[in-house]
Amino acid sequence: MDFKGIIESAGEAVDLAGVAVIIVGAILATLSAVRTLLRRTGRPVYEPYRQQLGRCILLGLELLVAADIIRTVAVTPTFESLGVLALIVLIRTFLSYTLQLEVTGRLPWQQARGVEATPPQS
Repeated sequence: MDFKGIIESAGEAVDLAGVAVIIVGAILATLSAVRTLLRRTGRPVYEPYRQQLGRCILLGLELLVAADIIRTVAVTPTFESLGVLALIVLIRTFLSYTLQLEVTGRLPWQQARGVEATPPQS
């Protein structure tokens, strides 16, 4: 197998991992929500389900972006393929930020609620 074949296989493997993370995460989040509903504990179901689902989608998107970068940069580094990659990364990054905002209620660079900034040590 030549170099391009190896890199293409690596990209496909990372693609598969990304899709698997989304599918398995969605199944596990759904099972957890159904179990909570069936136990009738009175605990909320919707928000935790939404957060778990959002987290697995975020991780899956990150893996899919990595696979696109592997294939585009290593296998077909043309200006056209780089332009397509830029659009894909832009769209997936936008999705990641909006999902992060939905899941945590804050953007990635913002501090967690209730956490005070620690002053730099002198």
